[in-house]
Amino acid sequence: MTYQPRDFIQTPEGLIFAVVDGHMEEGRVLCWLRYAPVEGRRQKLRTAAAQDYLATHAPDYLYTSRRLDTALHGVPLDRIARHHRPRARARELLGAANPDAIEAKAAHLLRLLAGMGLDLDQAGLTGSLLIGAQNPASDLDVVIYGRAAFFQARALVRRALAEGALDDLAPEDWRDAYARRGCALGFEDYLWHERRKFNKGMVAGTKFDISLIGEDAPLADTGPARKLGRTTLRARVLDARYAYDCPAVYRLDHPTIAEVHVHTQTYAGQAEAGETVEVAGVLEETAQGPRHLVVGTSREAPGEYLMVVREPDA
Repeated sequence: MTYQPRDFIQTPEGLIFAVVDGHMEEGRVLCWLRYAPVEGRRQKLRTAAAQDYLATHAPDYLYTSRRLDTALHGVPLDRIARHHRPRARARELLGAANPDAIEAKAAHLLRLLAGMGLDLDQAGLTGSLLIGAQNPASDLDVVIYGRAAFFQARALVRRALAEGALDDLAPEDWRDAYARRGCALGFEDYLWHERRKFNKGMVAGTKFDISLIGEDAPLADTGPARKLGRTTLRARVLDARYAYDCPAVYRLDHPTIAEVHVHTQTYAGQAEAGETVEVAGVLEETAQGPRHLVVGTSREAPGEYLMVVREPDA
């Protein structure tokens, strides 16, 4: 059984975790608690609340990854009661007879992209829609499997925005997206980077974003990692072909640090080859590979970022 980032897994206690890494460790799926039964209903939990909930109610799911040298959550394979797959959810929703308002918008978006040439076998739905926990204020979280299909989807979103088939985010929507991300950059820097990605938009008043699930993951399991402390650097990006992966990888022209590995979606697709970036993160090394800088060592990753160093008039 393959577990991919942005899949959800559910335990017999009704806990729902988002998969965050495709490598299993010690028979566990690496993940983060997103929903738990609270007072008889399913409740979405923020980072601190998720950690507190497990510490109190299910400490066996707290886990420290030796490979990533970080604390997260790990569910043993024999504790997985259900595997929620984004592809299957998209197929189910497209065939639904009586979708709710959010489901109908998601189906409309998928059909729009399909009508422009996207193969819907490469598309899925994650987030609240994946488990039927959406509400009228929910966003649409679309995942695209495969690099070629993902870059095609971005081009189609760009075209649909230009043609008026989809809407751009209004200023208040960008502000809301910025606030949710907890981005270490200032708002104007955040907005400059986001606007050129063409992986977000509005469909009938509801925000959507698209993200990549790469099927040729660039990172091998190089063994346990060791963190060496916080570092900030500037360097030119040599290779950004995996900039939208999970984690995103940027290869650098730098004398001692070969790559940046980004574990937070905020800085995916942030830079292109040839651009100079400033990166703040945690320096890490493994026994089998060169040193690299990690951005996203915790879910919110305060003080960690990757940004393009722009000319004053850019």
